[in-house]
Amino acid sequence: MTAKNSAISTNAPLYLLALGTFAVGAEGFMIAGILPSIATDLSVSVSVAGQLVAAFAFAYAISSPVLTALSGGINRRRLLIFSMCAFTLTNLLAWSATGYWSLMGARILLAFAAGLYVPSANALAGALVTPQRRGSALAIVNGGLTVAIALGVPLGTYIANKFGWRMTFVGLAMVAAVATVGLSLGLPGNIGAGLPVASLRERINVARQPAVLLALLGTTLWAMGGYTVYTYLALFVQTVTAIQGEHVGYVLFMWGVAAAIGVALGGTANDKFGFRSVILPALFFMAASFLMLSATAHLLPQTMAIAPVFVAVAVWGIAAWAFYPAQQARLMAIAGIKVAPIALSLNASFMYLGFSLGAGVGSLTLAYSRVSNLGLVAATFVASSLLLTLGTTRRNVLNVELA
Repeated sequence: MTAKNSAISTNAPLYLLALGTFAVGAEGFMIAGILPSIATDLSVSVSVAGQLVAAFAFAYAISSPVLTALSGGINRRRLLIFSMCAFTLTNLLAWSATGYWSLMGARILLAFAAGLYVPSANALAGALVTPQRRGSALAIVNGGLTVAIALGVPLGTYIANKFGWRMTFVGLAMVAAVATVGLSLGLPGNIGAGLPVASLRERINVARQPAVLLALLGTTLWAMGGYTVYTYLALFVQTVTAIQGEHVGYVLFMWGVAAAIGVALGGTANDKFGFRSVILPALFFMAASFLMLSATAHLLPQTMAIAPVFVAVAVWGIAAWAFYPAQQARLMAIAGIKVAPIALSLNASFMYLGFSLGAGVGSLTLAYSRVSNLGLVAATFVASSLLLTLGTTRRNVLNVELA
């Protein structure tokens, strides 16, 4: 299939793909705002409920590259429709879950569907347009994730507080159903045949490169730091500040808007100054924001903690997501343009692995320490990513320049 016979003249199909990535993004991030409600309703602690986040992220990290490789012979259009349909149904399973373990099972199935959809959506986006438009096409599709972070998460928190946490899954099922119908009707019937998909062996060969593996480890440490706090952010805010109930959504909205700003700033700054000049300050300020959260929790009363927490969350959101596009550019430079799609796919898997480990570490912190120490633990992981980047990027930059 050539670009000539597959290119589209309108962006409508790309926005349909983005609607799917919005649903996936909202699913992955919104649970942080509703975790206390789930814990209360299912009669478990918040730290135990946090394993729902860890399970989703771990299942996504492991299943996405495997399922994508194994389904390489299936038409991408059909695979996208199938995976989004499965995502719709498993959201309804989560809505109807009768207990903790049935909800856990639904979350794992959701991760399988999500991990199959996102790489396929990115691959198909590249096939829908001419080579000159691929960058903007990928930006549109992945923009669904940015919108989910900024709007889907606080909206989910609001719905949960008004109508119960189960209704958030109903809402996501409705969005996913609309995306399924849209993909069925809006994607050209001949799109998606013959698209190349990297095999598991090819993915492993890329990951075995020492420079790539060290960069992926940096992504994992960054993600661990973020999710050590993010998973339990609602609990942290309710414990440390006077903000309660649906008003916690304001903090999550602040984080989401800051994250969207961070993605835009990170991409622009990377193009202008290079990835190293973005990654290092981003990790530094991210670690500093986590230290500020813990310092606020330990030193200030609830009435005085609101403003510092808002500031720290805003800095964290901007810094954390400015890191991501720069880290992607770093991996593309290290791995080379020929295997860049594999490197970026691996980066997403290692990110979700970090999300899973971070949620687990946060759970252990709550079990054996206090919620006020979440920031200290998170800062340790981010600082480790910073030190690793400091020790590895200079040589990588030289190697790229010499090449």
